[in-house]
Amino acid sequence: MTDDGARVVLIGGTSNTGKSTLGRLLADRLGFEYRTTDTLARHPGRPWPVPGWEVPPHVAEHYRILAVEELIASVREHYARLWPRIEQLIAEGAGAGLVLEGSALWPPEVARLTGSRVSAHWLRADEAILRARIRTAGHYPEASPDSRYLMDKFLARSVRYQELLLAEPAALGSEPLDAGDGRSVEELADAVLAAADGRAAVTGEG
Repeated sequence: MTDDGARVVLIGGTSNTGKSTLGRLLADRLGFEYRTTDTLARHPGRPWPVPGWEVPPHVAEHYRILAVEELIASVREHYARLWPRIEQLIAEGAGAGLVLEGSALWPPEVARLTGSRVSAHWLRADEAILRARIRTAGHYPEASPDSRYLMDKFLARSVRYQELLLAEPAALGSEPLDAGDGRSVEELADAVLAAADGRAAVTGEG
């Protein structure tokens, strides 16, 4: 990225598209700070255990009783409450440089940003890719029937969220990057950096 390139790089997308892996690599390459919107406030997380953490009862109940559209409404309300803090992070990060990733980044809201040095990019993945990643993370074959149900509900929410996120092409600003087409994370990073440089050159920012 040139000196005239973006000082804030945003990476959005649904869960399990690889945003955090890409974001950390970009931050390392650019010498920018890395942040994720996940740390701002915790919405009911992924409904499968990881070493040192078991699924809280309220998280399991959240996915068990709510329909997919209700899950979407819940997480969108949560992200809307975070937006003022996200805008503040972006404004503060423009000086030293920031890579910010997270599902809370929503295209129409990002498109309204008035900062001149922000470059937004969106990841997508086919349902089969998302399913494989979620089931691998949750050890699906060994999981109980109830745990499998919760993982499948999380997958359905993730797929629907992606459909809504990518439904307004004009707000995206550019074609989403396919995180499941065989490209390595290094190649995705190259594409983001080239797009960010190109944006600065076209708009005359800097």
